[in-house]
Amino acid sequence: MRWPRAPRTLRGRLTAGLVVLLAVSCAAVGVVAVLELGGFLTSRLDQQLQDAGSAYPASIEHRGGTVGRNDHDGDEHGDTRRQTAGTLGVCLVDGTVTRAGLVRSGADASDQSAPLSTADEKRLAAVPADGAGHSVALSALGEYRVVAAPGRDGDVLLTGLPLEPVRATVHRLELVSGVVFGIALAVTGIAGALWVRWSLRPLNRVAATAARVSELPLASGAVALPARAPETLPPESEIGRLTRAFNGMLGHVEKALTQRQRSEERLRSFSADASHELRTPVAAIRGHAELALLHPGPVPPEVTRALERITAESGRMGAMVDDLLLLARLDAGRPLERAPVDLTRLVLDAVADARAAGPGHRWSLRLPEEPLTVTGDTHRLHQLLANLLANARLHTPPGTEVTVSLTGGPDAVLLTVADDGPGIPAGIRDTLFERFVHGERRRGEGGGTGLGLSIVAGVAQAHGGSVTLDSGPGATGFTVRLPRDTADE
Repeated sequence: MRWPRAPRTLRGRLTAGLVVLLAVSCAAVGVVAVLELGGFLTSRLDQQLQDAGSAYPASIEHRGGTVGRNDHDGDEHGDTRRQTAGTLGVCLVDGTVTRAGLVRSGADASDQSAPLSTADEKRLAAVPADGAGHSVALSALGEYRVVAAPGRDGDVLLTGLPLEPVRATVHRLELVSGVVFGIALAVTGIAGALWVRWSLRPLNRVAATAARVSELPLASGAVALPARAPETLPPESEIGRLTRAFNGMLGHVEKALTQRQRSEERLRSFSADASHELRTPVAAIRGHAELALLHPGPVPPEVTRALERITAESGRMGAMVDDLLLLARLDAGRPLERAPVDLTRLVLDAVADARAAGPGHRWSLRLPEEPLTVTGDTHRLHQLLANLLANARLHTPPGTEVTVSLTGGPDAVLLTVADDGPGIPAGIRDTLFERFVHGERRRGEGGGTGLGLSIVAGVAQAHGGSVTLDSGPGATGFTVRLPRDTADE
């Protein structure tokens, strides 16, 4: 048997709780009313038996058997006209039934015999002669309420009345109570649901406001939060306090987001300006170092080595400045070039460059038979692919197989760069596309800037696409999804 599932909403729980409490109250009232009525009617029946006394069984005893309703008129023991229809009279001597009669009415008035079985006689003989009422179930007559009292001749005289009228009245009360309470529960359930729904309207407004806030692109810098939840209830009420606290939280969040947005804008502006301004002095340093290396006169070896290092590091610094400037432009949302790009040709060129830079790796291609074309910036897409190939080359040992595959769909093109290297540590997978995040390089390679994969993610997003990572021991794959046509992005 499966129990019904409890309501999940607050409105459902409150309504169900109200109905359950009312049902318990109604059941308690009904049970008490039925018990009290049954006890009251039974006590009235006992009083009626005590008022009747032992007249009827005494008349049976002294007349020697069953008597008719018109016999012994005026006799103090035989006036059966004062007995209620259904009255049972029994005489017992030494625990044995000697006489038994039953007052009947209507067509059966001539037959005053009481059909008692042996089991019935034993039950009647077991009733104590204390003058108090006792309930006895008789096989042919049903349940009776009987009172036993000692007779004048040392016998026991027992008088009984049927309990069926009491049971019928109690049963009718049970039926009426059930119908009335059922209607009351139904009406209360409907009215309670409407009342709870009306009472929780302010809470629904708070939830609706929270839902609208959750749908805002706050990570992209949007700080304009929706209108606050209306404060329609008194502030001392529970929902009123919740609404005020929620509105206060929204104000605090909006203020914090605004301050963060301003800080990020200042940082982006500084990064763009610094990158732009650094390009000229870095290029000048590199140019002077290269010019000094071309000097025809004798130059000490240590000076030549220093100039070569200056040239190499200035070139590395220039590449870093270019990367920072590109990220600043992507952050600022500057549009990229929009032109048809043959991704198949782009992959062929990029893999050829990677094979020359990493001859110790095994490079393989999986390209479609027909060229795949997207709309985008050729230079930036080439930079995206070059960064992925350089990442695979620098973070895997020689002999690793790197596979570049290109597949086309009706709406997008998938570019995948996969390798069978050791995989990416789990600790940096969630932050791998953030800036200045470094993975473990194989020995012998120089340090990187930690900007390569962040540029990959930025270029993919600028083209309306995305990049995902799937890495484990012995397998790592980066998948770039690019829309077929991003002209409207």
